[in-house]
Order: sequence, then structure tokens, then C-alpha cells
Amino acid sequence: MRYTRLGPTDLQVSRIALGCMGIGRATDRNPWTLDEDAAQPIFRRAVELGITLWDTANVYGQGTSEEILGRAVRRYTRREKVVIATKVGLPMHDGPAGSGLSRRAIMEQVDASLRRLGTDYIDVYQIHRFDPRTPVEETMEALHDVVVAGKARFLGASSMAAWQFAKMQHTAELHSWTRFISMQDQYSLVQREEEREMFGLLADQQVSSLPWCPLAKGRLARPYGRRTRRSNSDPTGQQFFDDADHAIIEAVQTVADARGIPMAQIALAWVLSNPVVAAPILGVTAPPHLDDAAAALDVSLSDHERVTLTAPYTPRQPSGY
Repeated sequence: MRYTRLGPTDLQVSRIALGCMGIGRATDRNPWTLDEDAAQPIFRRAVELGITLWDTANVYGQGTSEEILGRAVRRYTRREKVVIATKVGLPMHDGPAGSGLSRRAIMEQVDASLRRLGTDYIDVYQIHRFDPRTPVEETMEALHDVVVAGKARFLGASSMAAWQFAKMQHTAELHSWTRFISMQDQYSLVQREEEREMFGLLADQQVSSLPWCPLAKGRLARPYGRRTRRSNSDPTGQQFFDDADHAIIEAVQTVADARGIPMAQIALAWVLSNPVVAAPILGVTAPPHLDDAAAALDVSLSDHERVTLTAPYTPRQPSGY
């Protein structure tokens, strides 16, 4: 495994992140979710490979993902050896603090996440989406107070427009509050719209990208047309991928076949090569998927391969927020 620093801090993380959205209590919307017993080999392999960044959210499995992750830390490693990242913002219950980024919601939800994780601090506490109903000042001050209280070490954001992220960072800077050090954004060979505005902003602000869906929910890991366990839509029903991605998937297959390695390694190597990317987040269903991810760190793409992979891309609407 290789490691890098997150944002402008001294927080060292593995260049592959273990995503835990698919671990927890299964729902009708996510029937592919792994229960605790099924997830144990994945956590064990992550420790063996040196994957230290483990990402979850309060809403994943309605809290059960955090619970399972917390127990896995105690079972397979030590708290000081992993970087735990979780999120706040999406609906947990119908009460006034059950969703959003109000001060009340942040204070209630961070304590609930700490209890479920079984830890007294979160390494990177992230807002899951931008909340247009809450003043930015209220959100950023509340997040700063969470850090001052020692409940979180650092702050991160996820999935929003570049202007929204710039507004939040600027507000924190104006008041000398804690700024974000990371941004979770959807980024892959079939969804590159973050390159237009967000990635330039992140580079300027020294903020690290933690891309989610780097394999397009498995579509970039297998030949076109083969079904995956996961839907092509996000939890709100927004469509992520469609038949327009056919040529991109075939390009990945062409490069992978020429090298004699899995498609997933090619697709991940391309994401990892972007200088603002610290660690793509891998939501895996079996330990070998983590081995492919780790192997991608040793894949260096040629200029010709890059052209082959990127040429079929066409502009599209950003998805995921």
C-alpha cells in the first residue's frame, strides 16, 4: 500500500479507501448490502493490505454500517491505526434534527455516530450534501465547534457545486473556523464533470479529492452489458449511467486486454493519476476487489493509453447532487 497526506494536514491515509455504504442492514432499495458476517473477510483483507482509510455515513444502513465498522476496528486492528471518516446530512429520522446541516442536527448526529462507532473521535467528519435550507454560517460554526470539542479531528465535504463549496470555505476563513480538507465527489472515466470547476478549486485550496464510484458501480470493471449487483441510480432515484457509456467501457476493456490485467485496475489507475485525488473510495463485495484496487497503484498508464481511455467521453450533466 502507498500513503499520502489529506489536504494541507499531516493526516496520513492509504491511497485506497474502503467504502462501507454496502455494509449494514439491507433495505428494499439496497438488497445487495452485506451483513456483518459477510463483511468480515473484507475488513480483514483491508487490514492485511494496509488500507487505513475507512469511510461510512450515519445514513448507511440507518446506522448499522457505523456499528459494524466500529466493531471491525476493535476486532482486526487498533483505533490509532485507522482513519475513520463518516458523514452527516441525509435523513436519519423525521424529527427536527434528523436531517440537514442545522446546528441542532450536527450536534445530535455527531454524538449518535460516535456512540455507534464506539470511539470518542472521528478523524474526518463530512457533510453528505449541501443544505440550501440552513445558513452557511450556522453550518460552518457548528462544524467548527465539533472540532473544538474534540469530537472530530478534521472536516470534509461531499457532492456539491463548486460555488457552494467555495462559499462554505470562504465563510470558514472569514470567521477563522475550521475549513474542509477533503471533498468526496463522483469521479470516474464515465463521469468527469468535476474536472470543469471543482478540481481546479480543490487544487487552489489544497483540498484532497476522495472520489466515490470510481468504477461507475462496477460498470468499468467488466465488459459492457454484464449486470452488476448494484443499481445504476443513487438513493434518490437519480440516474447515474446509461448506454452512452458503452464506448468508454469498451476502451477500458481494450487497454486492460492489451496488458492482460483486470479492467478495474485500468479504471482505478486512471483515477489515481489525477494529482488532486488522494484516495478513491471502493465499495467492494469480496476481498479480491481490494486486491485489484491495491494492484492499480502499480499501474502507470502511457500517453497512448490515456488518449484511448478519455477520447470517447462526451459532456454530460453532473450526477449525485
